[in-house]
Amino acid sequence: MLAIERRNEILEKLQMEKRVIVSELSLQYGVSEETIRRDLDKLEKEGYATKSYGGAVINENMSIDLPFNIRKNQNVHGKQIIAGLAASLVENGDHIILDASSTAVFVAKALKESKERLTVITNSMEVLLTLSDAPEWEIICTGGVMDERYLTFLGTDAESSIRAHYADKVIFSCKAFSRGQGFMESKDSLAGIKKTMLSSGRTRILVADSSKFDRSAFSVVSDLRDVDVVVTDQRPSEEWMEHFSHAGVSCVFPGIDSENGPASRPKPTDVMDTDAF
Repeated sequence: MLAIERRNEILEKLQMEKRVIVSELSLQYGVSEETIRRDLDKLEKEGYATKSYGGAVINENMSIDLPFNIRKNQNVHGKQIIAGLAASLVENGDHIILDASSTAVFVAKALKESKERLTVITNSMEVLLTLSDAPEWEIICTGGVMDERYLTFLGTDAESSIRAHYADKVIFSCKAFSRGQGFMESKDSLAGIKKTMLSSGRTRILVADSSKFDRSAFSVVSDLRDVDVVVTDQRPSEEWMEHFSHAGVSCVFPGIDSENGPASRPKPTDVMDTDAF
């Protein structure tokens, strides 16, 4: 196993268990404790971990971005729920824009399984690979500068490609989401391309799991007025529900309408729940 593969596995273990022990990792990977300490030194320098006696603990700082391959394995169940709900808002034959978030990859998989004849514009390498064999679909890559940390294309070329189109739906995620600041990203380049996406679609759908709520990040993308629908994995708090209602934004999440059965597809001014997935 390469050192980078081992460090990524250690980082994934840190994300799941919040702490790791040097002696246990040494036995697990068949390397010396000194090698594991060097791995933890590197993870600490990169901001992912804080070394402690005999091991390390996870750095919970929301401003630190994890590698894409780690993020896509976080809250998989929640992302699958969100993906199914988001796919239900897409019609056969739609033109859509998908961002380069890990949640968008799950949305792409759900769309591939349930929709026909879509045109998808994306700046995500993972989404491109996921949809590479989708029959009768048109897949458009934005081009741009490849950022290997996020597996995304960024920069002026990517933004120009998006501005050259106008989609039926824009489906995107974010780093953090708050009632005061709106939705945010960890860096300006990510925020910039999402701002461009928002101006290039008729219906703007934010897909964000519950861990993104009431958090903050460095770069503000926009406020709630630029979103039509929020799709999440569980019912938000009453404060959030009121916030969505006042903003005229639909909120879609798993649930049951006890009187009317499954909720219907949301309208721009509704706040709704659904048990469709």
